[in-house]
Amino acid sequence: MSANQGRDLREAASGPLALRLSPRYLDEHCVLPLGIDADGALATAVGGALDPTVSDELSRVYGRRLRLVPMPAGEIQGAILSAQRETAGGDDEMAPDLLVNGEGGGATGDLHALANQAPVIQMVNVMLRDALRSGASDVHVESTGSGLRVRFRLDGVLQEISSLAHQYRGAVLSRIKIMAGLDIAERRLPQDGRARLRLDDRQIDLRVSTLPALHGESVVLRILDHGAMARDLADLGMPGEVGERFDRLVRRSSGILLVTGPTGAGKTTTLYGCLARVNRPGVKIVTVEDPVEYQIDGVTQIPANRKAGLTFAGALRSILRHDPDVIMVGEMRDKETAEIAIQAALTGHLVFATLHTNDAPGGVTRLINMGIEPYLVAATVQGILAQRLVRVVCRSCGGSGCDACSHTGFAGRTGIFELLAMTDELRALVVARAPIADLRAAAVRGGMKALHVNGLEKVEAGITTLDEVLRVTNAGTEL
Repeated sequence: MSANQGRDLREAASGPLALRLSPRYLDEHCVLPLGIDADGALATAVGGALDPTVSDELSRVYGRRLRLVPMPAGEIQGAILSAQRETAGGDDEMAPDLLVNGEGGGATGDLHALANQAPVIQMVNVMLRDALRSGASDVHVESTGSGLRVRFRLDGVLQEISSLAHQYRGAVLSRIKIMAGLDIAERRLPQDGRARLRLDDRQIDLRVSTLPALHGESVVLRILDHGAMARDLADLGMPGEVGERFDRLVRRSSGILLVTGPTGAGKTTTLYGCLARVNRPGVKIVTVEDPVEYQIDGVTQIPANRKAGLTFAGALRSILRHDPDVIMVGEMRDKETAEIAIQAALTGHLVFATLHTNDAPGGVTRLINMGIEPYLVAATVQGILAQRLVRVVCRSCGGSGCDACSHTGFAGRTGIFELLAMTDELRALVVARAPIADLRAAAVRGGMKALHVNGLEKVEAGITTLDEVLRVTNAGTEL
């Protein structure tokens, strides 16, 4: 091997592609990512026959097919070792990272210095850039006995992406905490923070949460991409009849329209679609959100800030003095917020809001359990949409797994829905505090299709799978 080739190997071993895998992994399997070919393949140096499992894992991690480049095993391993020594400064300066669990009381200054080293900054930036490009909603960086495990939540499901050796643990975790304005010396208590950065000419907000765990800290980063666009209601996957009925509710001049479901069900995305549908020059729209996930031209958006004393209820009370036509409340969390929203609807405003309930009829009982009088619920709530997100079968492979879907068989997500539109019968039942079973039966008589019914329709159309519908609806006994 020539001197230039040796230098190229060492550069590759310390480059961003190699940093996505631990040196231990590279050395154990004698592989080294070299670069991306013009046709998009990952050129990979290999020191012998490559195990198919390793090949599949590399394709999944990098989202590309491999072009194997045979090279002497000793030279690949030498380049990996050389890169480790260069990163560690030749005398294992990364050793203080092992104190991240608290044993020995490592100096905070050491962690600051390590967290601000170029290789560490590069590692974290590459991780976030990969998460952004892959469409991940969350990044999980978890301490293990051997180092750090990195997982992305893709299409609602966690997928392991890479692992980092233990000597990088303290530096990487400290780097993330510095970005979020957290105390890097505090490793025994949970912390929450936020970070804003620019990657690939896109402004990204991160919500960062840390937890102390057995082997060290676990960090979750929620990605809020302000460069993304709010989706139109027509793109959410609503069946035709549901979409038409929901559109009529969205275009009403007053009342409350609720979107319900668990965290991660796409409720906020649907509300943004509602805003896009009514957003025009003659309409004043004001929102209160935690956080603001998309920026919409022509809409006044207020980020709630509980630490500063700006709660949903407080913001909503102030919004009513700004002569709005349409109000969006990110979440009805308490009785006070619900009462103000009810009052807004009674005085001629259209209110969009979310609730955490399992189904559409549950939205009615949730409000009543909050302490809202049933007659007020009946008078103001116009409709309740419950939804879930299911993964879509990959069009490239039909679900068997390929490079396009990172061998998961799925690419993207779509919604399944049930829409309860208020009728005179339902209002009478609400005022009478009827059981939820009676509310559901009346809603079905009024045209509501259950979530799992819409899910089965998408299974029959080949859009998703039965397992996906069962996973998100817990409807096994109903099916």
